Amino acid sequence: MRAPRHTVELGRQRPLASARAQVSRRTTIAGGTIALAAACMLAGCGVDPEPDAVDPPLKPGGVSMLAPHADTELGKRIDGAPVLVVAGERLNVGLLQRFYARNDFKPVWTTRQAQANSLVDAVLRAGDQGLNPELFHADLLRRRSTLPPLDRELLLSDAFLSYADALARGAVPVERRGDDETLTPGPIDVPAVLDDALGSPDPAAVIEALAPTTPTYRALRQALQMYRSDNRATPDRLRKIEVNLERQRWLPRPLPADRAWVNVADERLVLYRADRPVFSTRVVVGEDVQINQSPEFRATIDAIFDNPPWVIPSDIAAREILPEIRRDPNYLTQNHMVVLTNGEIEQLPGPDAGLGLIMFDMPNRFDVYLHDTPDRYIFNRENRRISHGCIRVQDPREFAALLMQQPIDAINQGIAMGNTTRHNLPVPVPVFVVYETAFVDTDGTLQFRPDFYNRDAGIWLQLQRRPRVFDPGV
Repeated sequence: MRAPRHTVELGRQRPLASARAQVSRRTTIAGGTIALAAACMLAGCGVDPEPDAVDPPLKPGGVSMLAPHADTELGKRIDGAPVLVVAGERLNVGLLQRFYARNDFKPVWTTRQAQANSLVDAVLRAGDQGLNPELFHADLLRRRSTLPPLDRELLLSDAFLSYADALARGAVPVERRGDDETLTPGPIDVPAVLDDALGSPDPAAVIEALAPTTPTYRALRQALQMYRSDNRATPDRLRKIEVNLERQRWLPRPLPADRAWVNVADERLVLYRADRPVFSTRVVVGEDVQINQSPEFRATIDAIFDNPPWVIPSDIAAREILPEIRRDPNYLTQNHMVVLTNGEIEQLPGPDAGLGLIMFDMPNRFDVYLHDTPDRYIFNRENRRISHGCIRVQDPREFAALLMQQPIDAINQGIAMGNTTRHNLPVPVPVFVVYETAFVDTDGTLQFRPDFYNRDAGIWLQLQRRPRVFDPGV
């Protein structure tokens, strides 16, 4: 993958070699002889998911506060084994260590019965958030009085911490998802939140405040109650609602007020300003086959390219372009392509180039980008899942004008110059590529879409109760 030749960069000046203008491996060769319209360029540094855990606190002298106090029974229990089990259910040792480090590894619930009861009630109504209460030891909580005191202490803390963690970053956190599902909120210190709840007059409200407050999350919760009270058979719709409530929990709190939003399941892009939609357009997204699906991730659009070339990686060139050349010796000439010395093929800029006339620079580790296309007819298709993962935009010039805060005439003039030119955005704009099969549209209406990537089922399975484990102490 290489930068395009003859690149002109406007705005913040940087060396020519630093301009990212490579083409993604996620490209589509559509029907017809030219058929090069799903390319993605600009490989560069990736945008890795934000970390989900904070660094452990340190005592004076640099000693970690997470080391249990050996002189307490609770400390010995937590530090006794890498796996901690109570009544056949595994507990989260890491969260428990961090929580009890804040409390000198001493029991907290024996003297806080009212707070414990409030939080138990919150866990038992986790279904209102689309979460199975059994994920948080609901059955054991109902009969907690039968447990030994230390088991009861640990069970309560683990239930509250796990529920808070699920609301804060999802019951299926990023480390348990697929490689293409990388959205995650910023780091949240869940043990600190539970510690704050101890001194609150409404501990449950402190924990439940970790849940998203987006319009989609609110609408899905309302729909969940409506469908549950409906006497008709609706398990599939209920599952879709619960799965998409979980997807909402993967998002930052709060969402950036100015953002570009690509819902792959809806095959549509929306630009928000001050949390209000100001632009919407159709897009083409990745094919249904696993290898070409568009991933879920966050990046930042920091520039646009006029007249981008398409540098086709050598493996794609060998697999998809060379067979065309063997069938038609004039294929390269007809499609304005040249073979590079490293085996890559470059399609020169122009109205028939695979990336069209505009490319949106949003570096990410998937090499997935937004761009124009010469094949305008594809936006009339109901099924617009025909790319190798990249996103083709129906109205790229209007989108570019809004991002650049310029009239469309200025965008047209830049394209008309014919050079491959990079223009820095006055303000970089975060972009979210999501896969929401249930969501609120720009009119505030709850919408449902087919799960054509078959991702809902995997999330649903992980939202169910974990299998019990053998507890040698029971």
